[in-house]
Amino acid sequence: MTNLAPVLEVPVLELNDVRYRWPGRASFELQVPHMALAQGETVLLLGESGSGKSTLLSLICGTVVAQSGVVRVAGTDISSLSSGKRDRFRAEQIGLIFQQFNLLPFASVQDNILLPLRFAPDRAKRVASPVDEADRLCSDLGLPHDLLGARSGTLSVGQQQRVAAARALIGTPPLIVADEPTSSLDAATQVAFLDVLFAQSRAHTTTVLMVSHDARLADQFDRVIQIADIAKTTRGIA
Repeated sequence: MTNLAPVLEVPVLELNDVRYRWPGRASFELQVPHMALAQGETVLLLGESGSGKSTLLSLICGTVVAQSGVVRVAGTDISSLSSGKRDRFRAEQIGLIFQQFNLLPFASVQDNILLPLRFAPDRAKRVASPVDEADRLCSDLGLPHDLLGARSGTLSVGQQQRVAAARALIGTPPLIVADEPTSSLDAATQVAFLDVLFAQSRAHTTTVLMVSHDARLADQFDRVIQIADIAKTTRGIA
């Protein structure tokens, strides 16, 4: 009998020996020795305001680059990419749900949802019919069909949040990063939102990293990470 070594699954997200310091007089430094998320895993990252959650998300998404260490997404060290290549990689590989939504207020709901596909041709290839997929995601998130043509700036806060979620989910990127996505939703809509998010994760083995300060959500995730357990922050005068 031949004994074969087990095949180790490459994490969808992995940080090793990462260090980032924001410039400025009131300096803030974040250090992350190690963090890894498996394919299809749903993870809740908890932390108080000022604990470094936003800095960590910026590093994962490549909007800032660590002074040292490795940030690897879907097998690629994004800290080694140029600014333009990081932007393209982010569009292809990461679905983002921003705390402030970042919708185009004068564009329609449909155009906002389809926007990532304009910048991510490989992601667009995974969608047979973009318009039908946008309609399906809206329906799953509790948004009526007739809102697809509405300007996003006319929607309620909760509706805008769900449009932002649909935009992140379209094209099934391997990693969804959500920054306080349920903060503007009532309890019933919050449950519906998480149900859709987790259904997406199960159907496409998508990894979900959701950042929050609300520990009541913990039971709904595969794993909970306290940022204080994986990261060290320091403050001082530069």
